[in-house]
Amino acid sequence: MNKKIVLITIVVIITIFVVISSFEPSEKNDNVIFHVTLADPDLYSNGIYINEFSINEGEYSFRFVPNGSSPEILSITLNGENFDFSEDFKLKSTSHQTGTSEYFTWKYEGQKIIWVNEMQKISIIINPNGNVIGSVSVDILENKEGVHP
Repeated sequence: MNKKIVLITIVVIITIFVVISSFEPSEKNDNVIFHVTLADPDLYSNGIYINEFSINEGEYSFRFVPNGSSPEILSITLNGENFDFSEDFKLKSTSHQTGTSEYFTWKYEGQKIIWVNEMQKISIIINPNGNVIGSVSVDILENKEGVHP
C-alpha cells in the first residue's frame, strides 16, 4: 500500500512539473529570424525557393531539420545591400547500431555561422538541386551572446 502512495505521489509531481514547464515561454524559438519548411514542390519557382527578410547586425547560424528524403545538396545564397553568402550544404547520414536494430540520423555539413555587419533586407535563395520532393526545414538563428545552437 505504501509503495502505491509513493508511486502516485511521484507521478503527480512529474505531471505538475510537465504542465508548468509547458506554460513557460520557450527561449529556444525567440532567436529564429527566418524559417521555412520545404515539403511541397509548389513552394519552389523554377526549382528554387526565394524569399526576403530583414536582419540586424550580428552573428547568425543555420539550423536544419533534414531526413532521409531531403536534398543531398542544399545550396543557399543570401544577398543584401552589403552582404553576400553562398554555401552548398551536403547531407550526411550517420548509422546507429542498437544491438537489435539500426537507424540513421541526418545532418547538413557546411559553413553554418555567418556575420552580418549592419541591418539590411536579405534575399534568400534555396536551391535543392532538383530534389523538390524531399522535405527539409531551414532556420536562421540569431546567436545571442555566447549562445550557439
